[in-house]
Amino acid sequence: MGIFVFLPLILPLTAWPVARLASHRLHPRTATRLLTCVAAVMGVCSTLCLGLLMVVGTAQLPGNPLPDGWSDPEVRAAVPQDEIAGKAAIPALVAVVAVCARTLWRHFALRRRAHEALAGLPDTEVAVLPDAQPYAYALPGGRRGRIVVSTALLDRLRPAERRVVFAHERAHLAGRHHRHLLTVRLAARANPALRPLSSAVAYTAERWADEEAAARVGDRKVVARTISKVALSAKAVDEPAFAALATPGPVPRRVAALLAPPPCAPGPAAAFTTVGLATWTAGAGTAASAMSSANSALTLAATLHAATPM
Repeated sequence: MGIFVFLPLILPLTAWPVARLASHRLHPRTATRLLTCVAAVMGVCSTLCLGLLMVVGTAQLPGNPLPDGWSDPEVRAAVPQDEIAGKAAIPALVAVVAVCARTLWRHFALRRRAHEALAGLPDTEVAVLPDAQPYAYALPGGRRGRIVVSTALLDRLRPAERRVVFAHERAHLAGRHHRHLLTVRLAARANPALRPLSSAVAYTAERWADEEAAARVGDRKVVARTISKVALSAKAVDEPAFAALATPGPVPRRVAALLAPPPCAPGPAAAFTTVGLATWTAGAGTAASAMSSANSALTLAATLHAATPM
């Protein structure tokens, strides 16, 4: 196993350049899916790495319930600096599990409260709430996802701008963007080095919905104007209800992208371009993390099996 057991903890440091290249150079749909996949694999591998180290560290503690053979020198030799790394992994893994559990609880609690706020309204795709604060968001869950919008926002928008808002939120629901966002958020909790991927996916998911809205409405300038108008309306009042569901993302970048020509459709990326660099770097880092984690897990499992008394 050797030093490679630590590789899944180190490889997420490549997340920043990968996130930057992918969010700037790839089509938003491709970037969202690629970065989500990279974050998920690296997050799982990082957690598995901590689990392997924790097994070695726990076996050294006096009075532990594990087989005595698991603390033999042969087992400890599989991990460099086993005494330090093994014991340090115990609180680290406990913290990762606790933070991820808290993130999941808050995510589903927010969705539950949002659905409860719609109780008594007609079961339609669009739920209009009589609220003085302007906001709109896509609410997944239930029998189907719903678009929630306040009367204050609708009153500030023209008919064409309302169509943009509805098209944008429908794109969020159709693309299951909430799953991408939750996945990268959990990965960032598992390994803080993956936080750039979480921020990048929050941006590319919004850009994905922007492009879908522009294709449906047929006017990129109207979409850009609507995004700016909604963002300025939200800043003019107190924080809207369920703000975590209505986060607009980096608006100036989104507006600038909409005023530029539409991005190229996803296709094979040349290896010697920035697009290819983003894709191949992400793929190589993910594959290396997965292979090193699998190698470490199998090696340690074989070592522990050999050390377990029959």
